[in-house]
Amino acid sequence: MNLIITLLINSTLTSLLVTIAFWLPQLNAYYEKSSPYECGFDPTGSARLPFSMKFFLVAITFLLFDLEMALLLPLPWASQTNDLNSTLIMTLTLISLLTLGLAYEWSQKGLEWTE
Repeated sequence: MNLIITLLINSTLTSLLVTIAFWLPQLNAYYEKSSPYECGFDPTGSARLPFSMKFFLVAITFLLFDLEMALLLPLPWASQTNDLNSTLIMTLTLISLLTLGLAYEWSQKGLEWTE
């Protein structure tokens, strides 16, 4: 019985939130809201416009460090294992690699906008 009530409440809340998400933006529509936004570029203009290579490199660096930080998210659960030393060694190795990568990127002036 509890499962049926839980499923009913979840289905009702999901349907309600989806309905509100589709209905609410249509109340106050204006040009800027209805036009597509493409990372600051004009979506109706030429697709062959050059963009800053520095921006691209910083974006790729951010993605790499962000994905590597996602590897550290399970650490609270991994710290409950019996072999805590290996978990600590792997964590410190990963953090050291991230620190060395950041230091190298910084020394190569990959994080600066101006040259």
